[in-house]
Amino acid sequence: MTQTRSLIAALAATTALAAPAMAQDDTLTVGVLLTLSGPGAVLGEMARDGFLLAAEEIGEMGGMATRIIVVDDEQKPDVAANKARELVERNGADIVVGPIFSNIAGAIVQPVTQGGGILISPNAGPSNLAGADCNPAFFATSYQNDQMHEVMGAHAQAQGFQNVFLLAPNYQAGQDALAGFKKSYTGGVAGEIFTQMGQLDYSAELAQIAAMQPDAVFAFMPGGMGVNLVRQYRQAGLEGIPFLSAFTVDEATLPAQAEAALGFFAGSNWAPDLDTPENAAFVAAYEAKYGHVPGVYAMQGYDAARLIDGALRQAGGTDRDAMIAALAEAPFTSVRGDFSFGPNHFPIQDFYLTTVVQREDGKFATSIVEKIFDDYQDNYAANCQMN
Repeated sequence: MTQTRSLIAALAATTALAAPAMAQDDTLTVGVLLTLSGPGAVLGEMARDGFLLAAEEIGEMGGMATRIIVVDDEQKPDVAANKARELVERNGADIVVGPIFSNIAGAIVQPVTQGGGILISPNAGPSNLAGADCNPAFFATSYQNDQMHEVMGAHAQAQGFQNVFLLAPNYQAGQDALAGFKKSYTGGVAGEIFTQMGQLDYSAELAQIAAMQPDAVFAFMPGGMGVNLVRQYRQAGLEGIPFLSAFTVDEATLPAQAEAALGFFAGSNWAPDLDTPENAAFVAAYEAKYGHVPGVYAMQGYDAARLIDGALRQAGGTDRDAMIAALAEAPFTSVRGDFSFGPNHFPIQDFYLTTVVQREDGKFATSIVEKIFDDYQDNYAANCQMN
């Protein structure tokens, strides 16, 4: 397969599984398993587009003919598990890149790794895979789920806030978000509310916030929930109360939130204006190709492709043990700058306080305010004992 054919395979990738692989020792097969339909599709699309952009720039990953198969997990664990198994067993995928959501990660890690593949997550970072259930063949180019929330807790602590109102949807990720915030925040809690999943009217909660006048609000409200909360928060005239968040104001939601999100804060491992040469090149290339500002999901997908390329070149091919050893050394330059893997194969990286700005071109984006954590490793790595 020539380099041109490799790129065509990447750019023409489909959400349906391809025909059985004609496996060859000199061909790398990568399955990209992401949420590409339903409410979470925008996140999966960003991760896919970031990965394919890097693949196009690289050409043949590790100097090998490269076949990329893109698959929609439909945000359903059972569907994802079946498709992951087919990617590895039927299509001969050496590596699977995915998923977006942590419940999907739990469903696919065994089908991929027990089937002989390597799983690289460009987003999901559940605590069990960072700790007691860590897996030699699992890597994350993102973060451990608690860490973004810990950033905001540390910021609230540093600001001397003593009375923070907490808000999240009532499911596992929402409960983990508030627990993560509290890991680095020891002040008082004005109120703590778990809302219904998919809730779009926050008038009752906002009335409580207005009555209590807390020092700040911390919210984890991803997707459409965050769009509505931010708009209603601004409409209620509450912008004088600092709005702290994670996965609530970012490049996936800002096109809909627009001016309503200006000046609101978030915790992140990256922002489009992070000052590294690699990041400037990535953001410019992504915007030129796709016409919108990349989010963290796109960045992590982009880094996943560059990680694979670097590891292949170091390993000298797709031998699984050699690839795992090479991946663990993170032999690439992340757009984030400082990046290495801890003993649990989760990143050791910097984390930042970001805020929403409107750029000179009129587009809305997050922007670095200050670094909160330097070379930060998650709290679960000590519980990881690789088999």
